[in-house]
Amino acid sequence: MQVTETSTEGLKRELKIVVTASELAEKLDAYLEDLKGRAQIRGFRPGKVPKGHLKKLYGKSAMAEIVNTVIGETSNKALEERSEKAAMQPQIKLSDEDAEKILSGDLDLAYDLSYEIVPEFELAPVDDIAIERPVVEVSDSEVDERLTQIAEGARSYVAREEGAAAETGDRLTISYLGKIDGEPFEGGADDRAAIFLGQGRFIPGFEEQLIGLKVGDKKVIEVTFPEDYQAKHLAGKPATFDIEVFEVAAPGEMKLDDDWAKTLGMDSLDALKGIVRQQIESQNGGQTRQKVKRQLLDALDAQYSFELPATLVDQEFNAIWGQVEAEMKSAGKTFEDEETTEEKARADYRKIAERRVRLGLVLSKFGEREKVQVNEQELQRALIERARQFPGQEKAVFDFYRRDANALASLQAPVFEEKVVDVLLGLIKVTDKTVTKEELFKDDEEPAV
Repeated sequence: MQVTETSTEGLKRELKIVVTASELAEKLDAYLEDLKGRAQIRGFRPGKVPKGHLKKLYGKSAMAEIVNTVIGETSNKALEERSEKAAMQPQIKLSDEDAEKILSGDLDLAYDLSYEIVPEFELAPVDDIAIERPVVEVSDSEVDERLTQIAEGARSYVAREEGAAAETGDRLTISYLGKIDGEPFEGGADDRAAIFLGQGRFIPGFEEQLIGLKVGDKKVIEVTFPEDYQAKHLAGKPATFDIEVFEVAAPGEMKLDDDWAKTLGMDSLDALKGIVRQQIESQNGGQTRQKVKRQLLDALDAQYSFELPATLVDQEFNAIWGQVEAEMKSAGKTFEDEETTEEKARADYRKIAERRVRLGLVLSKFGEREKVQVNEQELQRALIERARQFPGQEKAVFDFYRRDANALASLQAPVFEEKVVDVLLGLIKVTDKTVTKEELFKDDEEPAV
């Protein structure tokens, strides 16, 4: 194998790799020798098929397999000898015109290898990093409020007497058809929908105009969509809804006691309270983890500035931008609605992509230094969690990830990252700070990494 560096610019590398035809011929001879002992060809005894005949039958296909193997082996060896690590899978360029001669054994295998290397940088010390861990104490009133929400969700309703008017707290079963300028609009209709008066789940003013209606009543109500309504094509517009009432039902009695808790599979109300408290603590803990991780990443990001592989940044940006476009299309929004332009948005999201790539490289290097590894059990848990996101398709999900090594690696990456974060949190200064629930769940101003 002969390796010649043909270009070097920043992190970009281009190599010319040559494997002589004689080397390929030796490999082909060894391949055919092995095949000779296994081949069963009509007219020849096992193990007695002449290699010349085998070459005639399988020479080109065998050489194609050999060439693919040699390219993989020599490209990896070239990087190892240069002590370089490719940021992404290197690109192979082989002339189509030469391919036929190479497969026939008449030409050396010569191909171009282009790639970007992972940049070299020194890890900065972390023992001077100090962050605050926001902590929320779960109060008894919050547990009781969550219990009430659970009870409300399971509350029974009983149809009111014939001719009874709907009151706040009742459940109405209605059909409605929304119109703007007299024309029905998409998503503005439903048949026999359940409306809980007083819960404020619909457009402001919608539920209030249903109070007093009776079974069989038909009414046209008028509302105006809020200016900040999610569907921008409806925001701020006046609309009418044709209403027909099919049932008016009053809420049944709600008792938060041991008997009620037993209907939910618990031994007692206190046992249910304990479970609810754990759930709230888990939710708070997840948010605390996000806040702590964000502070850590911000501190790390401030410590590093080095050239980034353009291919990694482009890949990350394209993934982010694709999600942004999908979300905007789904919400019917434009860049003007977000008070920006596509050009500025692209620039902002590219900075986020650069940050993610930079921090990914930093965390990876810390992981190597600290010998962080993802074991089989952790990877299996990640796979199970992924499968749970697709109810009824679990087997297909398992099969997909077990067949695709790259897909499986995509599950391993976030697990590895979280383990590295855990290691770093043990090396920096972390102090607890009691905050309100509102403070804990307040959105960060910048998009999180």
